[in-house]
Amino acid sequence: MSLERVNPPSLATPRGFSHAVVGRGTVVFLAGQTALDPEGRIVGADVVAQFEQALANLLTALAAAGGRPDQLASLTVYATDLADYRARASEIGRVWRRLVGTDYPAMAGIGVSRLWDVEALVEVQGFAVV
Repeated sequence: MSLERVNPPSLATPRGFSHAVVGRGTVVFLAGQTALDPEGRIVGADVVAQFEQALANLLTALAAAGGRPDQLASLTVYATDLADYRARASEIGRVWRRLVGTDYPAMAGIGVSRLWDVEALVEVQGFAVV
């Protein structure tokens, strides 16, 4: 498995993402994860706490499929309040670095009116190359 992060100098310097990621290996598609605890309840009072739980859930699924956090190639973040998500970006970035490290996949953030679980503020979905 190998991942090459591609950030062309002709594009703006990425902060917290990579412009492109080239992967060679087995692709693992990761279902969208919210801040569900093992009993199926949404936990976390704010977007940062919910992002942490959702990302931890995604990383648990990735590990069960034989992957590691640094093998994430792409991640999509769905947030019910994109302005709040952006305002808390520094805190969310600290969560990312603690759980994943300093390697960033190709990423997108999308504002949505609601998620499957009404209490969910954020959902993460992605794929990895292992």
